[in-house]
Amino acid sequence: MFGMATWTRDELDKIGKADELEITALRRDGTLRKPVIIWVVRYEDDLYVRSGYGRGAAWFRGTQVRREGHIKAGGIDKNVAFEDVDHALDELIDAVYHRKYGRYGAQYVDMVVTPEARSTTIKLVPRTTSP
Repeated sequence: MFGMATWTRDELDKIGKADELEITALRRDGTLRKPVIIWVVRYEDDLYVRSGYGRGAAWFRGTQVRREGHIKAGGIDKNVAFEDVDHALDELIDAVYHRKYGRYGAQYVDMVVTPEARSTTIKLVPRTTSP
């Protein structure tokens, strides 16, 4: 797809190790919505986010409008596309959430591994174009 790039090893390492990611979706008019802090996980050479509050969360709904936005995490500042995922990876991504965030307690991690949260899994793909 035109305008798409791949993550560098440095970006994957820094974002994958970051506890929090700031995500901002583009509105229909091309302006950025208000940024929201969420968790991010790395599985192999891809980065994923989910909504612990399901499909009704405002930030998630925003990602579905233009499927483009911006992220900041681990010192990386990047324009991204929001892609649907292969749900065959759900259990593997669940395991990464448990490993990375388990120290916060089951009551928090359990929110992002429910069937509803799984349905909101988004793959973050770097874009070379500006929002």
